Amino acid sequence: MAYLPVPCLIGQSAIMTKPKKPLIALLAAPESSASVLYGLYDVLQSVGAVYPDMVAGAPGDELLDIKIVSADGKPFHCIGNIPVEPHMSADNQATPDAVVICDMYTSIYDVPKGRYPREIAWLRKMHTDGAVLSSVCSGSLLLAEAGLLDGREATAHWAYRDMFQRHYPKVAFRNESVLCLAAEVDRIVTAGGVSAWHDLAVYLIARFCGYRQAIETAKVFLITGHSEGQSPYSVMTRPMETSDAQISDCQVWIADNYAVTKPAEQMVERSGLNPRTFSRRFRAATGFAPIEYVQALRIEEAKQMLETEAQSVDDVGRSVGYEDPASFR
Repeated sequence: MAYLPVPCLIGQSAIMTKPKKPLIALLAAPESSASVLYGLYDVLQSVGAVYPDMVAGAPGDELLDIKIVSADGKPFHCIGNIPVEPHMSADNQATPDAVVICDMYTSIYDVPKGRYPREIAWLRKMHTDGAVLSSVCSGSLLLAEAGLLDGREATAHWAYRDMFQRHYPKVAFRNESVLCLAAEVDRIVTAGGVSAWHDLAVYLIARFCGYRQAIETAKVFLITGHSEGQSPYSVMTRPMETSDAQISDCQVWIADNYAVTKPAEQMVERSGLNPRTFSRRFRAATGFAPIEYVQALRIEEAKQMLETEAQSVDDVGRSVGYEDPASFR
């Protein structure tokens, strides 16, 4: 009698049992962008199914189980008044294989402290239970609020650099990164600006379905990575200090006078403070040393001039206060 594999001896139903699909939960709120939420949903839901249909005329099986999660599981409208109907709430006890925190837009002046208690408690539990936590853009603020980024490298949109430095100093913020994998070993991955969900989606597909599926899905949606990082897109954010009148006055003044000679010394004189006190208070208010702030202003103005005006690099350098072309370059 020929040898029969064990599955054949325990019934046809065992043969037909399909492996469980990896579950990826998309955490969203009224502050989320529809483009991020539904873009991720469409791309991740298509993995394994759409590419075979496009190239062979026969759809394959969907390889991922995608669920939208909100704090209470009730329907809501996200940015743009777009309706969202979550599949589950943060009270659900099922642990997904991965969580994606969609962008949660907030002003660069508005730290989201105390705004997402149920979501944050759920994220902590999911991470403890073994889920991979990831975020898009401002979604990493929830991870920071949860304390899950302390002592780790992370990214978000470049505009939140100052917020992270001031309010989450234990986080090593990488404003140049589009996809930060430095904490991957700890099951935490963060993505930069809103469109960085493309990079995160490809990463998640490769992680849970394999590199081939990631490549094929990228071909379907014409997704490409941001290999140049965030630096070409970043602009210096300059929130004005309101609690220190002398520093605020200097910020207003230097915004129009960054090309003067010895700008840091002139700000010190304008403030009436001694240099050490001025430097300490200026850094506390802006996150920059005075001369670093001036240099950042000059470079930001130069970037905008190079983007919009037909001047030579040397002429632009001189116009923002750099007499030495080599130093400017």
